[in-house]
Amino acid sequence: MQEFSSNGVRIAFIDAPARAADRGEPILLIHGFASSAQINWVNPRWVETLTQAGRRVIAFDNRGHGQSEKLYAPEAYHSSAMARDALNLLEHLGVARADVMGYSMGARIAAYLALENPAHVRALILGGLGDHLINGVGLPIGIADAMEAPSLDDIVDPIQRMFRSFADRNKSDRAALAACIKGSRQAMTAQEVARIDCPTLVAIGTKDEIAGDAHLLAAMFPKGEALEIPGRDHNLAVGDKVFKAGTLAFLDRRA
Repeated sequence: MQEFSSNGVRIAFIDAPARAADRGEPILLIHGFASSAQINWVNPRWVETLTQAGRRVIAFDNRGHGQSEKLYAPEAYHSSAMARDALNLLEHLGVARADVMGYSMGARIAAYLALENPAHVRALILGGLGDHLINGVGLPIGIADAMEAPSLDDIVDPIQRMFRSFADRNKSDRAALAACIKGSRQAMTAQEVARIDCPTLVAIGTKDEIAGDAHLLAAMFPKGEALEIPGRDHNLAVGDKVFKAGTLAFLDRRA
């Protein structure tokens, strides 16, 4: 991975060229909580899928995650600050405008990027986040407690156990993740969502109990549409073939 400084925070990223030289339209990928560009986008073969479809793929590790710098003050993880990292990366690479796809927490960051910097976002794909963008503030705050617990054996709640196990498996910095959960708890208003005027796809697994309703959120966007990913929960929807096919189709037909 390469690195750059985003307002003094070291951010690791990848920049994969399109396989087809005649296109190369850029798409920026923003991963979810406790994940990384590798886990969220490379391992499920999103980077391969998109580059083979003729896209230039830019993906990065959010602050506090993967190979990027770890911060321990919750206020450092405000959604707008994390969206600024994404914008700074585009500017660092000289990309004036890109399609943007985020998953779960990354979808919330992508939405803030589109709200605050509309000229830079051509189209928006929100995976694993539905109406909880406005009717919630992200993942349960108890996940921070799970990150700070002495061991997995001390955790009873199934969602907390799932995220703690995921963090342990990936050897994440749990103190940084706890700060991230505490600091990134912002919700948009319906009025703010209505200001995001780019084509928007909201894609959620039909068994996802974390994201909220895809159709409710899609209806709030001026140019929104929903995509159901059959039989998939919050984790398994990420690399699903329906999600990939729906995303490629959306990118091909967006204005």
